Amino acid sequence: MSNDVAGIVFVGSLVLALAVVYRPLGDHMYRVYAGTRHARVERVLYRLIGVRPDAEQGWAAYARSVLAFSAVGILFLYLFQRVQQWLLLSLGFDAVKPDQAWNTAVSFVTNTNWQSYSGESTMGHLVQMAGLAVQNFVSAAVGMCVAIALVRGFARRKSAQLGNFWVDLVRGTLRILLPIAFVGAVLLIAGGVVQNFGGGDVVRGLGGGQQVIPGGPVASQEVIKVLGTNGGGFYNANSAHPFENGTAWTNWLQIFLILLIPFSLCRTFGRMVGQNRQGYAIAAVMGVIALVSVGLTAVFQALHHGTVPVAVGAATEGVEARFGVVDSAVFAAATTLTSTGAVDSFHDSYTSLGGMMTMINMMLGEVAPGGTGSGLYGMLVLAVLTVFVAGLMVGRTPEYLGKKIGAREVKLAAACFLVTPLLVLTGTAAAMATESGRAGMLNDGAHGFSEVLYAFTSASNNNGSAFAGLTVNTVWYDTALGLCMALGRFLPIVFVLALAGSLARQGHAPASEGTLPTHRPQFVGMVVGVTVVLVALTFLPALALGPLAEGIHS
Repeated sequence: MSNDVAGIVFVGSLVLALAVVYRPLGDHMYRVYAGTRHARVERVLYRLIGVRPDAEQGWAAYARSVLAFSAVGILFLYLFQRVQQWLLLSLGFDAVKPDQAWNTAVSFVTNTNWQSYSGESTMGHLVQMAGLAVQNFVSAAVGMCVAIALVRGFARRKSAQLGNFWVDLVRGTLRILLPIAFVGAVLLIAGGVVQNFGGGDVVRGLGGGQQVIPGGPVASQEVIKVLGTNGGGFYNANSAHPFENGTAWTNWLQIFLILLIPFSLCRTFGRMVGQNRQGYAIAAVMGVIALVSVGLTAVFQALHHGTVPVAVGAATEGVEARFGVVDSAVFAAATTLTSTGAVDSFHDSYTSLGGMMTMINMMLGEVAPGGTGSGLYGMLVLAVLTVFVAGLMVGRTPEYLGKKIGAREVKLAAACFLVTPLLVLTGTAAAMATESGRAGMLNDGAHGFSEVLYAFTSASNNNGSAFAGLTVNTVWYDTALGLCMALGRFLPIVFVLALAGSLARQGHAPASEGTLPTHRPQFVGMVVGVTVVLVALTFLPALALGPLAEGIHS
């Protein structure tokens, strides 16, 4: 089978598998969040944290709960790293230095999982399991909570309530993430992913030298890093390491898990608003963008000019030989179209245009299908903006799902969209303008600029992947990128919840002859167009200084 045919089969099987699980998983998540009965273990947890599960919250209380829970998570994880030398299973590692502990704590709590360290030589097993892996679960659950709260804003009429954050958090973790993660971990172990508490095995290489190969609870952390679109890695080589991603089929499985919940949440959205076709429309927008991105990334990697790529048939530098160019390109697109940040190839070695595609995927807002929860609420914000633009075209008050999109809703949606571009461009400018920022650059010219732009794009969009070639384990970058991760996560969440509250207080506006149908291909095309145009207008100058300039020069 040729590489092209194998790549088509690889992508086609992913699409088919996602289509098969779309309805049952989406319906299950609908029942989880719409149900009124509480399991016994859930009631115990509610009593422990002092929560009344049947009491609902307005948007402000919901937002305060999200922020308070996340703040406690950052503080706990920071302290956990600072005292790890006294903990069990520390493997003899010292405490993580303060700026790196801050960066890592913010990174994992915000679902970014940016790592400025090598996992196997920095973190002990207990910190990995009880600190990082736990945040992989709850940070993903928080994103789902916010998405569900926004959907409730569309579904409810003349209500000040959006549900209960603590109930949504517990249910999302126990009823959705944990069961899937358990099954996924077993499958990964069957595929050769390591799961033990070993400190490391000494092996002798062909040249006679010795090397310590560390073990650890890898499978249990690997599965939730992809399922929760978290990213990061137990090992520095991330999902290119055979102990994290052993075979071609585990590579497929990891991509499937990355896309599983974000796509299926569209079905949940359709069920909650009472119109399944609205869910199909949002899923279609995500699918169109994703397929175009995967195709362009693969083409740019396979057809790039240059003596070596032409001779071998593709740009293979930095690509794990077990997976090949096409499978690696699919992984790269999937991980940057979502907020995952895991990698099975070296993005810094991608062609100029191939690397540009990974940046553009994040600049789109990671909405195709985006992060676990964050992708859905990001896409719904873009849908609101699209409806507003359509309303301007026909000269009437825009409506979406029976809700009027007025000045308040547009301002909140626009503010949500503009947060990450502001952080990306300001952070990149600050890095290029300061000696501390430039000191971390190993490359100059367009490629060096691309590495800095990628870092701030990844942090501000809560992705977590890196372009490499940039020394980010410094006080300046740990602090700056940590701030971008925190602001890029929590400011949009506040704006989204405020938007949800504004929508929930409205009644229902009946459709008229001038109402734009939001379930037809016309609307799908409009949302895709608005998304691409907004990103192009915002980031094209920066891309022209980086990957586009590099592509022209090469």
